[in-house]
Amino acid sequence: MRDEREYVDYVQARTPSLRRLAHRLCGEWSAADDLVQECLVALYRHWRKASAADSIDAYVRAMLVHAYLAERERTWTRRVRPAADVAGPSGAPLAGAEHRIDLLAALGKLSRGQRAVLVLRYWEDLDVARTAAALGCSTGTVKSQTSYAIAALRRLLPNYVPGGSDIP
Repeated sequence: MRDEREYVDYVQARTPSLRRLAHRLCGEWSAADDLVQECLVALYRHWRKASAADSIDAYVRAMLVHAYLAERERTWTRRVRPAADVAGPSGAPLAGAEHRIDLLAALGKLSRGQRAVLVLRYWEDLDVARTAAALGCSTGTVKSQTSYAIAALRRLLPNYVPGGSDIP
């Protein structure tokens, strides 16, 4: 029972940040919620192993990213999206919001791997080694995919001048 209580406490504390990460990866709140739900079910099944890891957060983040990257392998019935996306947390408009909309649209055009690299490196503020660990690849792959992704964003947004809080 102690393991179950620890799992519940962890999930209650970390769900908002997992949901934000999932949204950054997916670009849609409904897809993000599905991804988090899938991850938390898997986490429940593997809680003992996850709780024994050096960093539970890193372990769960890797689970979430791997589930996101594996989504393209699923059958079409699991990829059906609702007509209208459920709105995420509301708040005051951010400075440069009009540029963020263009940036998010451009991110949506990148491959899943390139999007994941940029989200982990620039939004989650992970260094190259931690990004590689989350993705299950080498640091060289992270560096090259980051470079390719930034080049692709520059092609998609030729007139974009990044602001303080935006990714490149």
